[in-house]
Amino acid sequence: MPLKVDTITKDYVKDAGIFADIFNYYIYGGRQVIRPEQLTERDSTKIALPYGANDAVVPVQKFRDVQKLYATMTDGKMEYVLYGAENQAEIHYAMPVKNNLYDALEYAGQVEEAAKSHRKAMKKRKGELSVDEDRKTPSSGEFLSGFWKEDRLIPSVTVTIFFGPEEWDGPLSLFDMMDISDPALLACMDNYHVRLIAPAQMADDEIMKFQSSLREVMLFIKYSKDRENLSRILQVNEKRFREVERRAADVIEAITNSGIKYDEKEEAVDVCQAIQEMRQESEQKKAREVAENLYNMGLDIEKIAQAVGYAVETIKGWLGIE
Repeated sequence: MPLKVDTITKDYVKDAGIFADIFNYYIYGGRQVIRPEQLTERDSTKIALPYGANDAVVPVQKFRDVQKLYATMTDGKMEYVLYGAENQAEIHYAMPVKNNLYDALEYAGQVEEAAKSHRKAMKKRKGELSVDEDRKTPSSGEFLSGFWKEDRLIPSVTVTIFFGPEEWDGPLSLFDMMDISDPALLACMDNYHVRLIAPAQMADDEIMKFQSSLREVMLFIKYSKDRENLSRILQVNEKRFREVERRAADVIEAITNSGIKYDEKEEAVDVCQAIQEMRQESEQKKAREVAENLYNMGLDIEKIAQAVGYAVETIKGWLGIE
């Protein structure tokens, strides 16, 4: 993904309102269950420590696009979920492995954090003069793993948002990346599925379940190469497209290269007007090229004006004639 596109989409999805909208759509079908204020920004950097040559430990950094911790009170106790979003402007043909690695690193990190916490508590306990009999003594298995029987992982859910206008033709599971047909072997393996949001493969009524400006972003991208349907979508959803937040307009322009012009200082962009002005500018450019060609062929100004549908004075201005 080009740096500019990557930065623009990441900043957009990082917004708590947009982020909540993504997961409210994917998990709850558009119901507003996850609220922005329940989300806390998380460090998206994960460190993997695979063994290298001669059993050396090699640090490898993996960067998620955006990750947030969701906290909610359920049945009188706090429950937590980690949500991660991966933005793609291009199809990634190893997405199942990429997302699976992120989730695995997340769980490995949680186990390591639990182990650190337990080691710290036991070290503190040894330094205390009094012995608290209520404190648990870990079993040999718990001590070895660093993860006690009562410990629990925080679930990690990763959703991929594809910002391209074409259909996603990449694999959507680990099994899709393998050439194995033996059912007995497959039964011994765990699959991993990519949770994908891709506008070209979504019906309009599905996209309408988004409550944020992500709705306009997805609709525009879906029809960005279909001028007739794009005009229809802009007309049907005119009210919302006339006040698109600037960051959403940035995403639309970065992904589709539609040539939409607007003041970057504006908080809201009238996409309908911008598209209309862009088309008028394009039509005028074509008319000017035709006028110049006809003038070079010797046609008089009045007939050129009739041919391209513009006033004589306008034609003279294009041609630099007094």
